[in-house]
Parts: sequence; structure tokens; C-alpha cells
Amino acid sequence: MGDTPVFAYLLLKEHPYGREMLRQMLSEGFVPAIIIEEDSAIGDEEREKFLKRIEGNPIAPTIIEQIEKLDVIHVTVPIHNSDEVMPHIRGMDLDLIVFGGTRIIRGEILDTPKDGVINSHPGLLPDCRGSASPAWSVYHDIPIGSTTHF
Repeated sequence: MGDTPVFAYLLLKEHPYGREMLRQMLSEGFVPAIIIEEDSAIGDEEREKFLKRIEGNPIAPTIIEQIEKLDVIHVTVPIHNSDEVMPHIRGMDLDLIVFGGTRIIRGEILDTPKDGVINSHPGLLPDCRGSASPAWSVYHDIPIGSTTHF
């Protein structure tokens, strides 16, 4: 992998967690070659639950706002599975795929990038699963942290 990896970024459509992750990556000079958002009923439900939990707190700008002046491919799929995602990334010389708050993803997608897939989860697994991990950590007196899969 070179100094700046060529990577795809997958997230649930406009999810605040994914928006913040993108903001942080861009702030460090890491610009995805492609962003693939999942626009689904489950994604809508997860986004709305998350927004309710963080109500009153600032959230990162929308994906479109963050990439409007960048040369980034931006597509939407109904689900992050190989049949929907592979047509968009096949032929791209990807070093990595970065998951920014997705559902569990399996299949050909995971085998595509040369150097692997990075997933960040906002809780210490296996004790804090799901989209409300930080809240469950506090509620159950479990240490707060994050888990990264490579």
C-alpha cells in the first residue's frame, strides 16, 4: 500500500456515525475513491434511532456537502451485498474498503481490496454489540471503547 490508500467507503445513507467518520478521514487527508451508501428501511430506522439518541448535539455535514468539491464517486445501493456493490467497485484498484457504520457484510466484497477491509465499531465487542453500544456500555457499567476489525 502506498502513502495514500485507494479505498471505498461504505455507510448507511446519511447515518451520523458514518458522516462523522468521513469528516475525520477527510480532515486527515484520506479521500475515498468511491462512497457507497445503503438506502434501506433498516438504514432509515438505524439513522433515526441514532439521531434521537444524540438529539441536541451537532452532527457532521451531509455526505454530499463533505464531498462537493472533491473528485469522489458517490452511489447509492438498496443493500450492501456483493450483487449490489461489486458492479461499482469491480475493476477499481482498491487497497482497502472502509466500513463506516454498516450492517454485517459478507461475501466477495471482503475479498476485493488488496490490503483488506477495516471496520470500526463504537463499542467493545463482544460485550457491546449493535448501534447503541456507547449507551449500553454506560447502562451496564462496561468499559467504553471501540473495536476495529481488519
